[in-house]
Amino acid sequence: MSELDCRRLLCPMPVIRVQDEVAKLENGDTLTAVCTDPGVLNDIPAWCRINGHEILSTEEVDDEYRITIKVVKDGA
Repeated sequence: MSELDCRRLLCPMPVIRVQDEVAKLENGDTLTAVCTDPGVLNDIPAWCRINGHEILSTEEVDDEYRITIKVVKDGA
């Protein structure tokens, strides 16, 4: 599992960083994005739906949002 620090970044930067990191990962890998912008609760799941990735969990801890994504490539 990879973790990506997107703290203190505002839209659209967290989604761009997630997109760039997912491109480096393999099918079935997981990525947790740690963010402080509450907009990611809508933006990252929307990006995942468009690109076929799966949201495994979303949690809020101490004003941070942790979104865990399962990478799905090539329609797998």
